[in-house]
Amino acid sequence: METQDSIQARAARVQGALAAAFGVRAKSLEVALRRTGRRLPKRLHAEAKKIVAAQSFGAHPRLMRQVDGAALSLAEDRIVGFLSGIDRADRRKGMWLGIAAAVAFNILLVFTAVIVWMWWTGRL
Repeated sequence: METQDSIQARAARVQGALAAAFGVRAKSLEVALRRTGRRLPKRLHAEAKKIVAAQSFGAHPRLMRQVDGAALSLAEDRIVGFLSGIDRADRRKGMWLGIAAAVAFNILLVFTAVIVWMWWTGRL
């Protein structure tokens, strides 16, 4: 049977993994999930919502009987497993490479347009 402490520990572990993977800092798991947005897949977002829902049952001993500990454990393992595979440095490098590629393409496009304009007006 799950306890309030074990559910809080699961939420803290998932929240720590979100902070490590995406740099999301929040006071609760629910706020951290909101700030994560689309960076977390829908299925994992739903799994995290199960942990948030279980946190709300924590103050009520009779409602705690409804919490499935095995499902929460599996959800926590899936989320942390996914987030541990994310490399922030690689994502940052990919972002900068994407920006550099867009700038290079725009420079090439402008250069080509100038050459075509010069050819068309007879200056080349």
